[in-house]
Parts: sequence; C-alpha cells; structure tokens
Amino acid sequence: MSASSPSIEVLEPGLFTTVQDLGRPGYGPMGVSASGAADPVALRVGNLLVGNPEGAAALEMTLSGGAFLFPEGGIVAVTGSDFGSSVPLWTTQELEKGFVLRFGPSQTGARCYLCVRGGIEVPLFLGSASTHVLTGLGGQILKRGDTLQIGTQANGPVRKAIPGALLRLTARKVIRATDGPQSTWFEHSFFDARYRVTEEANRMGVRLDGALFETNGAGKMLSEGVALGAVQIAAGGQPIIMFVEQQTTGGYPKIANIISADIHCVGQLRPRDEVRFVRVGLDEARDALRRREKLIGSELFE
Repeated sequence: MSASSPSIEVLEPGLFTTVQDLGRPGYGPMGVSASGAADPVALRVGNLLVGNPEGAAALEMTLSGGAFLFPEGGIVAVTGSDFGSSVPLWTTQELEKGFVLRFGPSQTGARCYLCVRGGIEVPLFLGSASTHVLTGLGGQILKRGDTLQIGTQANGPVRKAIPGALLRLTARKVIRATDGPQSTWFEHSFFDARYRVTEEANRMGVRLDGALFETNGAGKMLSEGVALGAVQIAAGGQPIIMFVEQQTTGGYPKIANIISADIHCVGQLRPRDEVRFVRVGLDEARDALRRREKLIGSELFE
C-alpha cells in the first residue's frame, strides 16, 4: 500500500484497544480459539453502516477509548457502548481531513467499536485480522504513535439504520442460556440466582460472583471440548463464562451455555455489573438466532 493511502494515527490508544474482525473459526482442533469481536453484532452493524463486508476489521475499545487522527478524513460508524465519542453512536459520519475522533470512559457497557469505510488493513493470521490477545497472534494491540492503514474493502453503499430495529439488538443484562452437558451434576440450578461480574473478566473468560456450586457426585469429569459461551464451574465453585479466546478443551463441568444470539451481551459486561440468566430450550435458541440474523440481514437498514 502506498504512503499516500488513507490512514489513522493513534494519538491515544485508550485503556485497551485492538484490531478485531469476526475471528478465525474452525481451528479449535488445533488449539486455537476463534477470537474476534467480543460484541460481533456491534462490529457487523458498524461495518454494514459504512458499506464494508460485515466481517471487515475494525477497532475494539475496552472500558475507555482513545483519540484517533484521520489525516485524509474518512467515513466512520461508532457502535457498541457509549464511550462519549465526538460523533453519535450507530450512525455514519463523514470526517473531514485532519479530524480527531475522541473517546472517553465507558458510560454504558464494556466495548465500543470504530468501523471505517474500507476496513483496517493488517496482516492476516489463519485468514483473520483479529487480535488473539492471549497468544499475541494476529491483529494489533494499539499503542500511542501507531499508524493504521485504511483498506479497500468497501463494497456497498453507506447506509442508515432504523432506530427501532437497533433497540432489538441492544445488549441486555438478562441473558439466555441452555442447560449444559453436566447441568444435572449440580444440586442447584444456575438460573436461580443473580450474579456480579468480577474483576477477572477478559476475552478468555468472564468469572461471576454469586452462588457457589458443588457437584452432587453424579459423574466424573474427563477433559472434553469447550464451546464459546460454555459456563464452567471451576474448582472453587464459581461460574466462568468461556469467551472468545476460550480454552478449546477443559476438565471442568459445564452447567449451562450462553446461546449464540446473546453472546454479544456477554461482550458488553463490565466488572461489577449485575447479570442474571434465563433458561431456554434448543428450539428457542435456534429461533432467537434466526430472528437476529433476519433483522441484521433485511430489516435493520433503510
């Protein structure tokens, strides 16, 4: 890419900002979790707003955002949680040359996304631009003084979202889950209590404080595959939601599993947030995912 190509200069990176796309699924048997955006709905909608493929690479800010200079200007969309940005959420904005886009601390959830028309261009690892923080593979963790090249991935028009439809995609703190494969091993239901997100919440897992669980002796656990959204009960009895950089195998029993349609809600949980979970069946989980995909695919934009 030539030196004159559009770029973004990182004046301040924020607390923790990475390049993320929709990840690299399919490498679990090799021990590589998919990674990707913690709130994939926000990333997808932001990209569609600016006319990118929905999986184009963008910036994911966590808890507090940074400041970014656009020397050549650009077309952007800011999605996810409210970080007090200098442009409105969930809309497209054309930035003039030399515009500095600033963000502050989170005012709602955990993560905010900056999508730019053309996408962020970084070298791919296993076909993805996402930053796998645990291993340091792929993507980029931003630091002051970095320059990011804007790519050429835009393949559609700039769009406008329908506010009422957006509300149906907003992350909630009542999250749906199915029973896990070892749910009958426990004397108490996972769905009987409220939980608080602990400080030990990151892209690998979200540890919850609340009810402690003990097995009823119904089974003996062997290591097996671990799915995104699995709720493991660790040795101390605390639930841990396995998240986008989850271990791919594990030997702790799984009491529940967050449904695919609500994974983005987990990505917006902050330390000390209160959360509760509602049990649904597999049919309801599939229907919820179909409804979400129909909304994003055909009902969200004017």
